[in-house]
Amino acid sequence: MLTEERRNAIVSYLEKNNTATVQELVEALDASAATIRRDLLALHEEHRINKVFGGATSLKFMDLNSDEPSVAEKAVRNTEEKDIISKYAASLIRDNDFVYIDAGTTTLHLIDHITNKNAKYITNGVVHAKKLLERGLPTMIIGGRIKPVTEAVIGPECIESLSKFHFTKAFIGTNGISVQAGYTTPDVDEALVKTEAIKHSFLTYILADHSKFGVVSSVTFSDIKECCIITDTEPDKKYSDQTIIKAVACI
Repeated sequence: MLTEERRNAIVSYLEKNNTATVQELVEALDASAATIRRDLLALHEEHRINKVFGGATSLKFMDLNSDEPSVAEKAVRNTEEKDIISKYAASLIRDNDFVYIDAGTTTLHLIDHITNKNAKYITNGVVHAKKLLERGLPTMIIGGRIKPVTEAVIGPECIESLSKFHFTKAFIGTNGISVQAGYTTPDVDEALVKTEAIKHSFLTYILADHSKFGVVSSVTFSDIKECCIITDTEPDKKYSDQTIIKAVACI
């Protein structure tokens, strides 16, 4: 197969499947891994695909906007779905739980539904901490640098603090969910915080509406198998084959 023909085939494969690993393309096109990696780099530089760690995605499934939406902008998106998801998530909190709540708009909805005052709550969200206090819930906030756009606490101090805790449950937001790329977010610093929180939690729940499936952002913070997902509608079976998913609109 000629180089241009093979690269066109890669683009077609990604347009059909949204994402692909290097190994999948090796098998599909009967080419070496080194050749596929060179093709992916060339196609990425031509702005025909997006190269990610271990593979690539189609352009329409990559969320690489440098201007990440603010909390206020995200808050008005899919509000009904976020409310359904967060209401179910809140019902999972039990007495004596030590709960980590990630910064994000879906997790902010979660706080509206929390009624258990016998659990303890810790967050890296400035707005989240304020809302937890307003609801009379035992609250801690992680120290560190505040990211203005998302109002999340991030940085090495935040990660060091998280490393000392052991959560019974963590509720985490995400920008994208992919079988190959896992859970992704646009910001490296926020990704590192999410990874650390997941590492120190007995159970982790990803709160994500249907629009997050099949989307790949720039930084992976966890493998898909490491967390359970709470969403609003049943996703494609390829996701439920990988991890536990609760589609609350189907209850």
